[in-house]
Amino acid sequence: MNLKDISTGRKLRFALVALAFILCVIWIGNYWLFLGLPIIFDIYISKKVPWDFWKRKKDGSKPAAWVEWVDAIVFALVAVYIINLFLFQNYKIPTSSLEKSMLVGDHLFVSKVSYGPRMPNTPIAFPLVQNTFPITNSKSYTDWPTWDYKRLKGFGKVERDQIVVFNFPTGDTVAFLVQNPDYFITIRQLGTYQKAQNPSLAGGRSFSSEYEERMFINELGRRIVNNNPGDYGDVRYRPVDRRDNYVKRCVALPGDVFEIRHNQIFINGEPVTNPENLQHNYHLITDGTLLNQRFFERLGISNDDRRDGGNGPHYLLPLTQKMYESIKDYDFIKVLEKDEENPNGSGMQVFPYSKHFNWSRDNYGPLLIPKKGETVDLSPENILLYERIITAYEGNTLDFKEGQIFINGQPTNSYTFKMDYYFMLGDNRHKSADSRYWGFVPEDHIVGRPLLVWLSLDKDKGFPANIRWNRFFKWVKNE
Repeated sequence: MNLKDISTGRKLRFALVALAFILCVIWIGNYWLFLGLPIIFDIYISKKVPWDFWKRKKDGSKPAAWVEWVDAIVFALVAVYIINLFLFQNYKIPTSSLEKSMLVGDHLFVSKVSYGPRMPNTPIAFPLVQNTFPITNSKSYTDWPTWDYKRLKGFGKVERDQIVVFNFPTGDTVAFLVQNPDYFITIRQLGTYQKAQNPSLAGGRSFSSEYEERMFINELGRRIVNNNPGDYGDVRYRPVDRRDNYVKRCVALPGDVFEIRHNQIFINGEPVTNPENLQHNYHLITDGTLLNQRFFERLGISNDDRRDGGNGPHYLLPLTQKMYESIKDYDFIKVLEKDEENPNGSGMQVFPYSKHFNWSRDNYGPLLIPKKGETVDLSPENILLYERIITAYEGNTLDFKEGQIFINGQPTNSYTFKMDYYFMLGDNRHKSADSRYWGFVPEDHIVGRPLLVWLSLDKDKGFPANIRWNRFFKWVKNE
């Protein structure tokens, strides 16, 4: 082989591919992968191995049409995989948690480079499928190999009030047939009910802490799920990058002290400016007049967000301040009041589901958002705040014995965080499954930033009326 005889184009393609490969290997940190360089050299330069043997014919004639199609499809799938992994991906808004800011049926262009693309935990996966193949319900990825979390530097970082796509934090364990509510809420509810119905299950045991009791309740619920696969399906573990994607607004950053007082967010003790499209549920009671379809359509309230508030002409509707102002003076409306959930004295309806925190969805915190390198004091009262961080997100063991906390077998009364964490909320505050219910979002769960809406389809309407032409190529606003 004479290198002088090789075209400049071939040399250039080899150089570009080899450089990209070397940078990727350095990023991964597994230098055994450099053994792939001779293969790249042969593909582009030496051509000793017939890598395209499957396309070749003995007589040298052109390959069959189906072979060309397979070749094109494989190339397209590889290209899509790389683009989705490092550059951008599509995301469809499935629920009304960000209604008015983001509509159900919006298809988003999500930038991976805004915050930096992540190393995939499961690099061998089928493109365009998050975790499960349709119809077969089988996994769309392999559990081997697995890589540790790393992230390339992005063009920016997560900022307060930005809309962010992330992997669902408590989606690491899934009961396949019951995914809403999530697995951990399910086992806690089942275990709590089982313990209340059969006090003898505790065997007269007295719990030294709420954490100890919670572990016992969770185990009861876990047994019920495991013993009833017909009702709950098989229990599956999902790596970080294979957990379902969620989209919410980041309302608190690492190191912030977050609080909600009477539906108003406070950061570090100061009230924040609310998003323009912030919604809360309002009780709307008429003089007997029934609200018609035209009324709801004019306000832009979807079918999923319309709720009967009780007896008679009583409705529970999500309204922005602007929507409230537009209808408050209607003669037929007798009552129009914001629905506020006051603390019930237990705090058991919101994260961390603890009797020690007198919180509700509308009156929540104060809560310190963990920051990498910061240390917090641990106690029997606050351990449930940080239990998942210590165990699930940062890979430690946690035990509580005779009033003493043990991490990795060592007694301690403090913990230093290894990652940054965020607090995410939906703009439709009374119809949003968000951090108030499942806690912090770790930095390794951050997927990307939505930049624009490239397609929007209204699921309440049929084609072609369902096409929202005015939302095509609309930039995502973060206010």
